[in-house]
Amino acid sequence: MQANLGRCAVQSTSLTKRLRCLGGKELSKIVYSKNGTVYLAGRSKEKADRAIEEIKQAHPSSDGRLEFLHVDLADLASIKPSVDGFLEREQRLDVLTNNAGVMIPPDGSKDAQGHELQMGTNCLGPYLFTQLLTPLLQKTASSSPPGSVRVTWAASMATRFSPSNGVAMQQSGPKIHGQNGMNYGQTKAGNVLLAKAYQAEHTNDGLISNAWNPGNLQSDLQRHTPWIGVQMLKFMLYPPVYGAYTELYAGWAEEAGRQEMKGAYYGPWGRNVKLRDDLKESKEQKRFWEWCDKETKAFAS
Repeated sequence: MQANLGRCAVQSTSLTKRLRCLGGKELSKIVYSKNGTVYLAGRSKEKADRAIEEIKQAHPSSDGRLEFLHVDLADLASIKPSVDGFLEREQRLDVLTNNAGVMIPPDGSKDAQGHELQMGTNCLGPYLFTQLLTPLLQKTASSSPPGSVRVTWAASMATRFSPSNGVAMQQSGPKIHGQNGMNYGQTKAGNVLLAKAYQAEHTNDGLISNAWNPGNLQSDLQRHTPWIGVQMLKFMLYPPVYGAYTELYAGWAEEAGRQEMKGAYYGPWGRNVKLRDDLKESKEQKRFWEWCDKETKAFAS
């Protein structure tokens, strides 16, 4: 699944019926089980339809609704039509969880616009997706309880492998490193910087922005990892639902909606964790935000 929007008061059936979620499979299961309306976003309708059927069968008594929304975050041109489709159908958005990710693809992999694939998919696509959905988030926040409307961003333990200040900015943009693992870590740190920059931009709108490390999970994120690497990793990985627990905390927990938690960073399986000092107060945050804006502006209208 490519992206994940969500808001569901999981203790209240009466609230979930009026709230809207667009999400990945495991989070969608939880939200739908509480009668939420869920949009599964991704590139493959066939894959989404299978997930929808599986979720329905797992929760036959739900009064929720499941829909598919096509989006490819590796192609900036696909994002506005996807957002427009969502806006035609829905009047509110309570939480946007940017959980898309590609990890260590073959060397030289690019997105549709020629950016390094991980930077395009993990940072530029979610940045544009979020910017286009921000007016609806602001509208929702204006009539919602304080701290309940949130934007959350997928980071990773790989932030520890990112360069100093998270992203190595050059005049032309982020440096492309010789090792794809470093490029991946840079995009995960980039999402931490985007979470903090978004909070700074919208702190007076009633929005909460945070980033999170979902934990080490069994997922198709490792699809580009060599077989021997997958075998070595599998004993260190948790079922993907554990990642949904981290997302739920960032997007739904009452504690995460407090004003003092703006710009927080969360780790498995829903706790406030410490960032590297150079990420917490990165000198590159503003430059990276401005670069993302410049690279996506042509696709915003």
